[in-house]
Amino acid sequence: MKNIKSLEIIGNKLSFRDATEADAEFILSLRTDEKKSRFLTETDEDIAKQRIWLQKYATDNSQAYFIIYDSTNSKIGTVRLYDIQGDSFCWGSWILADSAPSYAAIESALIVYKYAISLGFSRAHFDVRKGNSSVYKFHERFGAKRVLEDQINFFYEIDKSAIEASIIKYSKYLPAGIVVKA
Repeated sequence: MKNIKSLEIIGNKLSFRDATEADAEFILSLRTDEKKSRFLTETDEDIAKQRIWLQKYATDNSQAYFIIYDSTNSKIGTVRLYDIQGDSFCWGSWILADSAPSYAAIESALIVYKYAISLGFSRAHFDVRKGNSSVYKFHERFGAKRVLEDQINFFYEIDKSAIEASIIKYSKYLPAGIVVKA
């Protein structure tokens, strides 16, 4: 399995950096926020467990967990790439802080897709909780197709042509692409 981690990915106004144990408190604050956690897998509020998870993550090259930050180096969110299946990747753990600027959702999604394409992926798969209508509508505007559902989630896929169309459609948010620092 290929290593999908990078130290840093630089976008237009946002950048990603590899999450470390030092980010445990920030990650936990997002994952346990009452409003944001309604649509997430339940997270234990134990900071020690979050640190242990991040220590294990540091040696796991099958996934990439990024801290999203802005031009002032303020942490504004998280996103993760994982569950590699051939030329498809899953992305999730996508949480933006209340302080995130209005363009953060679009630019961070574009960074995810540009990065994944640079790694050789041509498709993505992911799930969204049914109650999280703003997020699944966002993905549908990007061209994701709902392929399955269960009692809790809608399951989506997006192919390279839809990804590339969205990159063009929303190009003002990422006009110069990305710079990846291995």
